[in-house]
Amino acid sequence: MKQHQFLDVVDEAVAHERFDDACIHLGPRSESVSLDDALGRVLSADVTARVDVPGFDRSNVDGFAVRAANTSGATELDPVVLGVSAIVLAAGQPPPERFEVPPETGVSIATGAVVPRRADAVVMVEDTELDGSGILVSRGAVPGDNISFAGSDIGRGEVVLRRGTRLSARETGVLAAVGVADVDVVRRPRVAVISTGDEIVSPGSPIELGGVFDSNQRVLLDSVVELGCEPIACGIIPDDETQLEALLLTLVSGSDAVDVVILSGGTSKGEGDINARVVDRLADRHPESPGVVVHGVALKPGKPVLLSVIGGVPLIVLPGFPTSAIFTFHEFVAPLLRRLSGQRAESARAIDAVAPMRINSVSGRTEYSLVDLVQGPSGFAAYPLGAGSGSVTAFGRADGFIRIPANTEYVAEGTQLSVILIDPLENPADLIAIGSHCVGFDHVLGLVAEQGFRVKSIPVGSTAGIGALERGEGDVAGVHLLDEETGDYNKTFVSGDIRLVTGYGRRQGIAFRRDDTLFDVESLDEMIDVLLGSKRCMINRNPGSGTRILIDGLLRGSQPDGYLHQARTHHGVAAAIEQRRADWGMTLDTVAAVAGLGFFLVAEEKYDVAIREDRWDRPAVAALRNLLEDSSVRSDLASLGFEA
Repeated sequence: MKQHQFLDVVDEAVAHERFDDACIHLGPRSESVSLDDALGRVLSADVTARVDVPGFDRSNVDGFAVRAANTSGATELDPVVLGVSAIVLAAGQPPPERFEVPPETGVSIATGAVVPRRADAVVMVEDTELDGSGILVSRGAVPGDNISFAGSDIGRGEVVLRRGTRLSARETGVLAAVGVADVDVVRRPRVAVISTGDEIVSPGSPIELGGVFDSNQRVLLDSVVELGCEPIACGIIPDDETQLEALLLTLVSGSDAVDVVILSGGTSKGEGDINARVVDRLADRHPESPGVVVHGVALKPGKPVLLSVIGGVPLIVLPGFPTSAIFTFHEFVAPLLRRLSGQRAESARAIDAVAPMRINSVSGRTEYSLVDLVQGPSGFAAYPLGAGSGSVTAFGRADGFIRIPANTEYVAEGTQLSVILIDPLENPADLIAIGSHCVGFDHVLGLVAEQGFRVKSIPVGSTAGIGALERGEGDVAGVHLLDEETGDYNKTFVSGDIRLVTGYGRRQGIAFRRDDTLFDVESLDEMIDVLLGSKRCMINRNPGSGTRILIDGLLRGSQPDGYLHQARTHHGVAAAIEQRRADWGMTLDTVAAVAGLGFFLVAEEKYDVAIREDRWDRPAVAALRNLLEDSSVRSDLASLGFEA
């Protein structure tokens, strides 16, 4: 049932609650666009790489593909002599089927060409010299020299871009790199903007005494664009109820209906105001809609704002004075448009400052006061601009604003203030996670990002992650380290200023191609015999990772073929096996299943999150902690294959 209210002033919180309830049926809608049209759009779904980037082990230089061990100790004074294969590898051409680099042999290879099996380094042509039927190598190579391994940039199955990401040139380049031609994005909501009043004049037109150039429509249209919406400029409507009502009917229910309508103009009780009367009559035509839910909020400036939903379309009438219109737009309309355009909720960006003088206020209304920030000996001072709601330029000049509570008559000199910045510079990440890579933790970090925080994840392994936290680098680290003496995971590895938050269980094991029957064993001892006794090539993990420690425990000091080949993520391990660059490796059961690989369980682990004590209460860290305790999040983890 709709509510008829005419300047029945309510508290700010009540206004938000009523309008939010009236708009609860609205949400972002998705559409598919070509990559050519994706710039600036917001992803409506995560993008997962369907290929590895690079898609093969690639030579970074012109030279010779070799086994690095065959070049050990080579110097200019004492070069190593290698034979030369008759095979020549050019860019864009795969090696012959089943070809392997023979021992003590170099294979001529061009920049960008596929590195053949058994080669683990490329010697630059500058470090070689032809010598009859062979080559002299004057500089020894180590495994990985001059090679970009498949999946080292992006591994197939990795989430490369998360939903809610606004696509810049960097992101569209990533989409192109993984072969995406069409992408799911949030449909841009269509937002109509109307200015009303006989006194309003379009910029550039002649103006007479009493006339006012229409600045509101310009700032509102551009604000709509900044929020990822499509602006519909409806021009200026004079104080003519018939004309305004006809236009609004078209916008809320006609074939050209839009998603949101914004008017700016008087919404007081004055005789000149027509907006509230027209909207109220329009609500009578749509009794199924909430109608006018708020007309008057205890705010200064912005008291006479009108909020309604008619025919399923939010219709907002903002005050005519520029500063009032801008504040109420950002207070009530911007959060709605952000949600409809698929953007993440924007956390208020604020800095601490001190009041250098007494700032008067009006008790009974929450007041916004625009301020200039001045650097002082002990931090910032916030000087009020003293501009009223009719100021056109104040919002553009101010550094920020403060909110003075409704029950405050004045702010005393020296009071500590929180200044909300209007146009702050880009901030660093709100949450830096540095430690072990896990697809389950990736999911939780994605949920943190959805709350409006900027998140960065750096996979360096459990041990390296704890070391980083001890040095004050990063906020949190995912860890899965087993204490063999106690049988406990993680607890004994953190101390001092680092605390541990309970995570979830996961399963690690040996992944292999299903058609390789050598790995069809029933016991762990049999599997270890296969790993140590066969000629199968492995793919390893980076030193410092919990997975590497687990692998080394199985290998008992041995280093099978491929031991020095390292992947930094579980996806990289799966990609190497699937593409036959390796025959086995250790990864998660969930990753192996997605890649269609066989899996032999080795360990049921506990994956926890280590957090620095001094970062414990940071908003982004607190959000992460709350998510890890949330029953719905734990259900999500269980559905992904983790024991939450």
